Amino acid sequence: MKIRFLIALLLLTRLSVSAQITMPEVFGDHMVLQRDLDIPVWGNAPTRTAVIVEFNDMQVKTLADETGKWNVYLPKCNAGGPYKLIVYNPADPTHRIEFTDVLVGDVWLASGQSNMELQVQQANNAKIEISRADYPNIRFFNVPHRKSVKPETDIPGGIWKLCDSANIKTASAVAYYFARKIHKDMNVPVGIVQTTWGGTPVEAWTSRDMLLSSDITKKTVLINDSVTPKEFVKDSLDLIRFWDIVYKPKNKMDKIIPNPSFDDSKWEELNMPRTIKHWRIPFYEGIVWLRKTVELPGEFAGKDLILSLGHPEMNYSLYFNGTEICRTVWNANPTHVYTIPAKLLKKAKNIITVRMSVLWGGGGFNPPAEEMYLTDGNGKIRIDGSWKYKKDLEPAIPKIHNYQYYPSYMYNAMLHPIIPYGLKGILWYQGEANDTLAYNYRTLFPMMINDWRIRWKQAYLPFLYVQLPNYKKRQIEPMESEWAELREAQGMALALPNTAMACTIDLGVADNIHPTNKQDVGNRLALLAEKDVYSQTIVASGPFFAKYRIEGNSVILSFKLSGSSLKTKDNLAPREFTLAGVDKKFYRANAQLINNEVVISSKAVAHPVAIRYAWSDNPDVNLINVEGFPAVPFRTDQWDGITKK
Repeated sequence: MKIRFLIALLLLTRLSVSAQITMPEVFGDHMVLQRDLDIPVWGNAPTRTAVIVEFNDMQVKTLADETGKWNVYLPKCNAGGPYKLIVYNPADPTHRIEFTDVLVGDVWLASGQSNMELQVQQANNAKIEISRADYPNIRFFNVPHRKSVKPETDIPGGIWKLCDSANIKTASAVAYYFARKIHKDMNVPVGIVQTTWGGTPVEAWTSRDMLLSSDITKKTVLINDSVTPKEFVKDSLDLIRFWDIVYKPKNKMDKIIPNPSFDDSKWEELNMPRTIKHWRIPFYEGIVWLRKTVELPGEFAGKDLILSLGHPEMNYSLYFNGTEICRTVWNANPTHVYTIPAKLLKKAKNIITVRMSVLWGGGGFNPPAEEMYLTDGNGKIRIDGSWKYKKDLEPAIPKIHNYQYYPSYMYNAMLHPIIPYGLKGILWYQGEANDTLAYNYRTLFPMMINDWRIRWKQAYLPFLYVQLPNYKKRQIEPMESEWAELREAQGMALALPNTAMACTIDLGVADNIHPTNKQDVGNRLALLAEKDVYSQTIVASGPFFAKYRIEGNSVILSFKLSGSSLKTKDNLAPREFTLAGVDKKFYRANAQLINNEVVISSKAVAHPVAIRYAWSDNPDVNLINVEGFPAVPFRTDQWDGITKK
C-alpha cells in the first residue's frame, strides 16, 4: 500500500512539475518566428527544472535558473513551415506545451499611437480590402491595452491570428498594407506584432531606466513613482462615468434648455465662431450649453431649411425649437449640415441650441464665420455672431489621469513582455501627442530607439517610421508650426544608423488627425524596408534637401535625389517655399525648376539668409520626384521655434 502511495505521489509530482512550465503568450499557435536569426524562446519553470525545446528537427536543452527563468536560442532557420514548437520537461515527456502551425519568416513590430492603431475597417476601401484579405502566411499578434508601473513579463489575452476577412478587420491598417506588400514582393511569411495605444507620447514607450538618463524626463518619472495599480482601477471607473456624461445628457437638460420658452437672459454672451481657448475663461472641461435666437424672413415660411454649423470643435448635439436634430456628432464628421423641417419653424423667434462637450482643451466653433448659416436654397441668414452660453449645468466630468500616457507605463506592460522575441525590424507611427514639445522630441525619439535596440540586443535593429502628414487648417501666410517642428525632430532621427522615414506630407487631411489613406502609408514603409532592409535596388522615397547657394536675391536649392529627377505633380511651379532676411520674417517665394534645381526668390527679401519648405501645419506641396514621392520638408535656419521651452 505504501509503495502504491509513493508511486502515485511521484507521478503527481512529475505531472505538477511539467504543468508548471510556462511561456509568455506571445508564443502560440499560428505564430511566425524570425528567419536567419538565432530564435529566442523563453519561459518559467520550477527552479533547476530541465527544459527541452524541439523545433524543425532540432532539440535544445536548458535548466531553469534559481529564479525559475529559462531561455534558449534555436539555431537559425530558413523561411518555411508549418512546424511544431514543443517544450517539455524530460522527466515527463508526455506532458508538454505544443504550438502548431508555426511559420518561419519575417516578424515586424508595429507600434505607436492612434494612426498606427487605426484599423483596416476604419480605413479607405474597407469593404473591398477586407473581402480580399486572404493571406494565410501573414499572421497578426495584437497586444491588448494594458498599463503598468513596473515591467511585466507577460501579456494576458494576446493571440496569433491568420490574415483572413474575419481577423483583418481590427488589425492595424498601416501594418497590414506593409505586411501584404512585403509578403507578395519578398515571397516570405510575415508576422506583425502590434502594440499600440492612441494618444500615447513617446515617453510612455521608453523604459524607466532610459528616461532617468535625461533631464527632460527624470523629474516626471520620479514624481510618478508614487502611483499604484489601485489608481488604475479608479481611473477606469472614472472613465466610464466620463463617457456616460459626454454621451447622455444629465438632469433632463436636453428637455429643459432647448425649450424655446427657457429663459437664458442671465447667461453670458460671446461671438461665434470662437474656440474655447479664446473665450477668456479658465481652463475648463465639461458640458457647455449654447443658444442662438434667430428671426426668419417671411420667404422661409413653409420650407425645409438647411442649417450649417460650420466647423464645430469636439462633439455636440443640435436642437431646433426644442426638437433634437442630431446627437453627439464628432468634429471629424465630414459635414455639419442638417435639414430643419418646415413644421419646426416659427413666425417670430426661433431657437438654435447646441450641447457641446468641451474636452482636452477643445470646444466651440472654428472659423470661417460665413459657414454658419440657415438657408432655404435661395436666401441665407447668418447664425454666427452673438450666442448665449452656460457651463456647469450638468455634473462635472471626472478628471481622467490616462495613466497610459505616463512615462514608461506602456513600455512596462505592452513592450517589455515581448522582449526579446526575434524581429526583422520595427515600424513606428507616432508624434501627434508630442507636438507641443516638439523640440524635446529631438532627444526623446532617438532615446527610445536606442532603448529598444539595447533591450533587443539585435545590433542596429531596422527602425522605420512615419513622418507626420499635413493636418489642420491651411494657412496662406508663412507661419510657425508645432507640427513642422515635430516633423523636423523626426527627420533628425535619421542620423541614427539603420533608420528610414516615410514622408507623408501629401497624404494628410485638413480636418482629420486620422487620415484614412493607410494603403500609401503602409506601402511607403514597405518600399523603405525593401530598399534598406531587403537590399532591393528601388526608389523608396522623395528628394531630400542637400545644399543651397545664393546668387543676388535668388537662392538655388540642390536636392539629394533618390529618384531620377525633380518635377511637380501638377506641372505648375513648385509651391510652399518661403524666404527670410536677417529680420527673421518669412515671405512666400516664387519658385522655378531649372536643371533639376529649384530657384526661389521674393521681392520682399532682397538679401535672403534662410529658406523653408513646407514649413506649416498643412502645406499645399507639389514638389516630387519622377517616381511620385514628395520632397521632404526642411529649413536652413536654426532659429528657436515655438516649442523650445
